[in-house]
Amino acid sequence: MTHRLRPTAVLFAGLAVASLALTACGSDSLDGSSSSSSSTSSTSSSSSASVDPALAAKVPQKIKDAGKIVVGSDASYAPNEFLADDGKTVQGMDVDLFSAVAAKFGLKAEFQNAGFDTIILGVTSGKYDVGVSSFTINDERKKSVNMVSYFNAGTQWAVKKGNPKKVDIDNACGLNIGVQKGTVQIDDLTARSKKCTDAGKPAIKQIIDADQSKVTASVISGKSDAMLADSPVGLYAVKQTGGQLEALGDIYDAAPYGFVVPKDETDFAQAIADALKAMGTDGSYKAALDKWGNDTGAITDFAVNP
Repeated sequence: MTHRLRPTAVLFAGLAVASLALTACGSDSLDGSSSSSSSTSSTSSSSSASVDPALAAKVPQKIKDAGKIVVGSDASYAPNEFLADDGKTVQGMDVDLFSAVAAKFGLKAEFQNAGFDTIILGVTSGKYDVGVSSFTINDERKKSVNMVSYFNAGTQWAVKKGNPKKVDIDNACGLNIGVQKGTVQIDDLTARSKKCTDAGKPAIKQIIDADQSKVTASVISGKSDAMLADSPVGLYAVKQTGGQLEALGDIYDAAPYGFVVPKDETDFAQAIADALKAMGTDGSYKAALDKWGNDTGAITDFAVNP
């Protein structure tokens, strides 16, 4: 991924304190436990996107009155959402995309850093107006919230350079595999491990952490033999590690990410989808993806609950 990269030394200082985590957020979990609750926030807006009065009219009155959209985001998932060098400002692809959406409404987006597995509950309780944190769209989530598709991502494995443990994705039995808590990759590994044990082979040992940066560090240190994460994050980790990691195999199980909107605010969700369509037309959508090296995940069918 090419963009404003931190020096490798700074990145891995951040790995130690989880200030620049790469958390895999494509989760199926609706669990209320917090992985890293922080009140750090960032307010962003896009000057390139013009206000659309018809879209602005669909914004809930409470948001209009506040003059901003409060966004819950786990800022530990570079390059999609992560903390800048000041340790406070939330930045990344998702931040740029949703800030441009907010600008279509004549509003600013205020990003509040939160534990990934608390965000959907935060949206349903009214703590956040919207959740923006690389959420994979799935049927379980759509039961409790609206989800607006904006990007396509899959799963990517990574190993130490040269794959010293000779990891085979389709035969990882008995190996230590790093994965972030509450993600779809947990389900993936669990299913793979069952195939191992059903065949009389040793189970896959999941090295689980709430912070993807620590999962990445575990592969570098040798504690984990490999890791798997959402494709933008896995490939970004490879890019950032200065040759210490390499991608293993191809991206698979691609699925759309969705912005999370309260279930009773369907008009607002549709307005967000329409704002994304407008961004697709005016070029600001592609520009945001290009900035973060994620153009291969672009979609054109922005929709509510696809």
